[in-house]
Amino acid sequence: MIRSQESGVRRQETGDKRQKAKGKRQKAVFFPHPTPVRLSSRPKPTPYTPHPHTPHPTSPTPHTPHPTPQHRIKMTLVLENIHKSYGKRLVVNRVSITVAPGEIVGLLGPNGAGKTTTFYIATGLIKPNQGRVWLDQKEITKLPLNQRARLGIGYLTQQASIFRYLTVSENIQLALEQSGVPFSQRANRLYDLLKEFRLDKIVRTKGAYVSGGERRRTELARALAVGVNGPRFLLLDEPFAGVDPIAVSEIQTMIAGLRDRQMGILITDHNVRETLAITNRAYIMREGQILAAGSGEELYNNPLVRQYYLGDNFLR
Repeated sequence: MIRSQESGVRRQETGDKRQKAKGKRQKAVFFPHPTPVRLSSRPKPTPYTPHPHTPHPTSPTPHTPHPTPQHRIKMTLVLENIHKSYGKRLVVNRVSITVAPGEIVGLLGPNGAGKTTTFYIATGLIKPNQGRVWLDQKEITKLPLNQRARLGIGYLTQQASIFRYLTVSENIQLALEQSGVPFSQRANRLYDLLKEFRLDKIVRTKGAYVSGGERRRTELARALAVGVNGPRFLLLDEPFAGVDPIAVSEIQTMIAGLRDRQMGILITDHNVRETLAITNRAYIMREGQILAAGSGEELYNNPLVRQYYLGDNFLR
């Protein structure tokens, strides 16, 4: 009897606990719906009143204008006050060069004048002791060749750089793949480059079996294949070396076509006539300094250029 009473008490206590827990759960679940607020009763936002010395947050500060196309300066490749020495020998002394889009600039001079060193500083193969290299107002003096290529500076070496055991098409495809051109764009880019440089008839020819002119055209096409948008500046080291006269004329026409596409081109070459025939202007170097600068006509008629570089018997 006593046990049954105790069991009844326990069941009663257990039931009370369950009832309390159920009440708590009901309270937790059934919240009263919030009273809706009319739009007219909402407080109006306080208008923004800038401090007299603090610019409005939605407008640019006076010292850092928003970069719109109207504010951007035309892109240029600039070598500024370049110095380069090897030991006690000063090779390049206070040389400044500018290359703008849509122009071909020559860099000429006798052997030992410092033009090759200056050209290699522009490519990033050599670092200057003093001076700066700029691209679109950005200093790139310390950037190596591969990083400058990503910024849009192409480079064509003097030495043959075609892959001898790859076909002409494979040489260009390799540049497209390695420079990150999307797969969907490669076929069209390849087709356009083969057409532009008249390589469509030797697509399957191995690099070891092409002529000097065909090799140079393939190397030019490969240089233009680098990057999604291709280079904006092209640095050509002796582009006419080892090429027969007929092929030289073809390459001149192709380089002039790149200028028409608003590409900036810097050429260094020993072939004075061929270079000045297509350049808008040129720099003549002597003993590490700029001797003269100007158009081809101005340089031909410059007495200093004739005295120290062309010679009195030079014929155009």
